[in-house]
Amino acid sequence: MREAIQMKSQVVAEIVEKLQKSSSTIVVDYKGLTVEEVTELRKKMREAGVEYKVYKNTLVRRAAKEVGIAEFNDELLVGTNAIAFGYDDPIAPARVIKEFMDAHPKMQLKMGVVEGTFYNEAQIVEFANIPPREVLLAKLLGSLKAPMSNFVYLLDALVKEKEGQEA
Repeated sequence: MREAIQMKSQVVAEIVEKLQKSSSTIVVDYKGLTVEEVTELRKKMREAGVEYKVYKNTLVRRAAKEVGIAEFNDELLVGTNAIAFGYDDPIAPARVIKEFMDAHPKMQLKMGVVEGTFYNEAQIVEFANIPPREVLLAKLLGSLKAPMSNFVYLLDALVKEKEGQEA
């Protein structure tokens, strides 16, 4: 009996550590997925740098309570749940899950915590639609470069026009 309690407290401590360390935590209901589909999802998660784990709901509730996530309660955290922990890119878990859900509609997004704030299913889907960091940086650089390029073209046109008048 004591061994079981000790093992459970170790798992709760592990979940607490992951919740504190992660920049985003997404909860999904994986009911109805085959073993092959779950394996495929795990592979995609690893490639994106996301950790995907299945824990008992009661242990997740205890850990969430310790961390201060009151929304991971008896009402919302029920059923066959898995948790995706994103450490580097807070949007990566949501993006991978949404892409996977598009191909496998049996899986259901439930809720998540991003940068310490709780979000429902619809809000997590909105996060998933945000382009990757590299794409956003490229767009920013492109928008910063455009006015400078236009100014250079204008100066070049003025120089050519002036040369045409002198000839």
